[in-house]
Amino acid sequence: MPTQLPDIDPDETREWVESLDAVLDERGKARARYLMLKLIERARERQVGVPALRSTDYINSIPPEREPWFPGDEHIERRIRAFIRWNAAVMVSKANRKGLEVGGHIATYQSAASLYEVGFNHFFRGKDHPGGGDQIFIQGHASPGMYARAFLEGRLTADQLDGFRQEVSRGPHQGLSSYPHPRLMPDFWEYPTVSMGLAALDSIYQARFNRYLHHRGIKDTSQQHVWTFLGDGEMGEPESLGAIGLAAREELDNLTFVINCNLQQLDGPVRGNGKVIQELEAFFRGAGWNVIKVIWGREWDALLAQDHDGALVNKMNTTPDGQFQTYSVESGDYIRNNFFGGDQRLQAMVRNLSDDDLRKLPRGGHDYRKVYAAFKSATEHVGQPTVILAQTIKGWTIEALEGRNATHQMKKLTSDDLKTFRDRLYLPIEDKDLEDAYNPPYFHPGKDSPEYQYMMERRSQLGGFLPERRVKPKTLKLPGDDVYKPLSKGNHQPVATTMALVRLFRDLMKDPEIGHRIVPIAPDEYRTFGMDSMFPTAKIYSPHGQQYEAVDRNLLLSYKESPQGQLLHEGISEAGAMGSMIAAGTAYATHGEPMIPFYIFYSMFGFQRTGDSLWALGDQLGRGFVIGATAGRTTLTGEGLQHADGHSPLLASSNPAAVHYDPAFAYEVAYIVKDGLRRMYGYGLDNDKPYGEDVFYYLTVYNEPVAQPAEPENLDVAALLKGMYRFEEYQTASGDDVPRVQLLGSGVALPWIRKAQQILAEEYSVAADIWSVTSWNELRRDAVAAEEHNLLHPDEPEQVPFVTEQLKDTKGPVVAVSDFMRAVQDQISRWVPNDYTSLGTDGWGLADTRAAARRHFQVDAESVVVAALQILAKRGDVKPEVAAEAARKYRIDDPTAVAGVKQEGAGA
Repeated sequence: MPTQLPDIDPDETREWVESLDAVLDERGKARARYLMLKLIERARERQVGVPALRSTDYINSIPPEREPWFPGDEHIERRIRAFIRWNAAVMVSKANRKGLEVGGHIATYQSAASLYEVGFNHFFRGKDHPGGGDQIFIQGHASPGMYARAFLEGRLTADQLDGFRQEVSRGPHQGLSSYPHPRLMPDFWEYPTVSMGLAALDSIYQARFNRYLHHRGIKDTSQQHVWTFLGDGEMGEPESLGAIGLAAREELDNLTFVINCNLQQLDGPVRGNGKVIQELEAFFRGAGWNVIKVIWGREWDALLAQDHDGALVNKMNTTPDGQFQTYSVESGDYIRNNFFGGDQRLQAMVRNLSDDDLRKLPRGGHDYRKVYAAFKSATEHVGQPTVILAQTIKGWTIEALEGRNATHQMKKLTSDDLKTFRDRLYLPIEDKDLEDAYNPPYFHPGKDSPEYQYMMERRSQLGGFLPERRVKPKTLKLPGDDVYKPLSKGNHQPVATTMALVRLFRDLMKDPEIGHRIVPIAPDEYRTFGMDSMFPTAKIYSPHGQQYEAVDRNLLLSYKESPQGQLLHEGISEAGAMGSMIAAGTAYATHGEPMIPFYIFYSMFGFQRTGDSLWALGDQLGRGFVIGATAGRTTLTGEGLQHADGHSPLLASSNPAAVHYDPAFAYEVAYIVKDGLRRMYGYGLDNDKPYGEDVFYYLTVYNEPVAQPAEPENLDVAALLKGMYRFEEYQTASGDDVPRVQLLGSGVALPWIRKAQQILAEEYSVAADIWSVTSWNELRRDAVAAEEHNLLHPDEPEQVPFVTEQLKDTKGPVVAVSDFMRAVQDQISRWVPNDYTSLGTDGWGLADTRAAARRHFQVDAESVVVAALQILAKRGDVKPEVAAEAARKYRIDDPTAVAGVKQEGAGA
């Protein structure tokens, strides 16, 4: 390190430093950064050994002489912090009284209180700030501290604090959610940060989307900052580090990670034999981030000033985290003998310090001045995202919890624990008020107190309370019917539903009202889905533009990047694409700017790979369209089991916010998208939902070209949107009494059952009616809702499920078919009034032709014919041997029987 080498020419060194200072003063940080990068580049060209500084000494990044003046009243802020600490701990302890015991976390907020409070008092800008306010991703286990602060501010009552983790039993809006999410508290929380790991990734894409909005001229977000609070144990989740390279590449200096390094995960040390702060520093520095370490409190400054030969720094560098965790709970005498005792130079440094002084030597994350210096430096840094690595002690100030491995599981405080905690915080609470450990009082200093006045003044100056969620989006004028008409006309040439959707998508992007608000998102698959025609016009978003000549620049559909680009091209990262989907789908609330994301992807890699993120999308009340564009277990031929989606509708059914449709034809796609826009973005159309519905649409579409019929006359659009409608009723000659069967199919199965209808009629004199099931999931939801209503209102006329109503007057049994596993269509079986059987693609996917795969799974037309004859035989409508003969005739158990069947449009 330069600071460890003698300076052989101090005058020359001073001239270089003064030159840098002059550039900073006259041209600013951006120019100075550019020059420094050019110098490093030149030094490497000339083979000067400039080290890659991936980790530095285990000391604070900002030395005392560079710390800025702390502008607040530290005494008052310490008192505010004490009040919040108390109320947060008491709230969790009360939630675990006998007979309730709903859990919670005490220790996380206690370790991070200073980190949050410096932010709330000096940095976090609220919604009323002229610049639009910051976005704060709060660590999930720290939620009690946010509720405790809101109580002091008067935003929550003591009764509501008593309702922590009791979300329904106390009545509407009287409970508090366990973790941050807006479903239960839509005016309070903005960003769900549990499951752990998603906050890091989602906040990176939130910061990136802020830039996207700014560069495209939709909103000035230049003064908005994204703050993300994370735990050091949480950084072990792959998602936590998975997108840090993107933040560096795009120079997201509007983003700061604050990692609370209390050295503990849930059940023990994060890196007992290592040093997690050094490890994280190396990761982030290597990725291109600005790293600020806040390790030691101010009381260490004097000791480090005496460390002329580096003995203390060496001890800090070589002591593992597990040992530091031990020091946090041991006596001063133990610290003297074990940390300072092995070296005479270290012993001399602490000779004049008492054991109590040694025990109280603080971690940097608890020191307001150190934390303030780090936050200020982060907000002023240009050209890189910043990560602050702050060392703390888990459960700090609660002696029963501090630094212990079992801290995460400790939910209750005894009467003695409360008294000790009260004394540590210097709170005016009487002993008699703490005798009942299950009902200790909350503390509020009163609205006339200097602490309350100070806290409210700081939030007023910074733009209002946080966290807070507001929903006041701009009103959109949705497109009329004309944009949907091309899909209703049908097509003589076979067209895949994916291509039909892309056609509609392109036309919507041309709409003068909403076109610029559409956000196309794809993980390196635009060409796969036939969307490369958008490259020259809409362009791919890149904050740096296109600084190279594209290899395909002479082609009509060449690759084009632009800072004003509309397309978000996420590379091979479905997780990253979901980060953009969430940021775009919640912009109506975050920014008051309704954006309409269309995230299109290989179907298998949606709900299976990123289901946790899709849950977070629903949790955050996100909206938009999620498109599984290569759906079906037999349709994406040649790719094999890794790509064959036979189950995503079933996974989607588990997400309450996901509205899934499996359209068969282009006109169905048009009606579904139109209705989705109405439900999600038709503001003011529904008095109960003035700002739209908090749902997102999941469409499974296919890459197989199929004949696209024109929209039928007298189409029952309402039935289509509810989940099923009769596509075709087979007409028999007047007076003919023939066996009849109802064939239900979705998506790409419609051609199979139409062919089966023909075979049944021509070869077996069986009439088959065709039903297009646009959503098995929505049919089930409707039926469940009807049953729930009937259970709760036994004295009212029974509601009848829609699927029951549709089929009640039909004749014959039902055969239900899709390109998904049987459990998808079996969701509705209990409400079907007819005899019922289903065919599906249960098992692993495989690589072969579509015909062979469908024969393998017994879902093709011939298999449907056999299934129909078999269920008719059980009813006595046809002879038993008819089905057996058909099975032998069509060899439905033999994929080689269809080896000669040709196919088209298989590439993907």
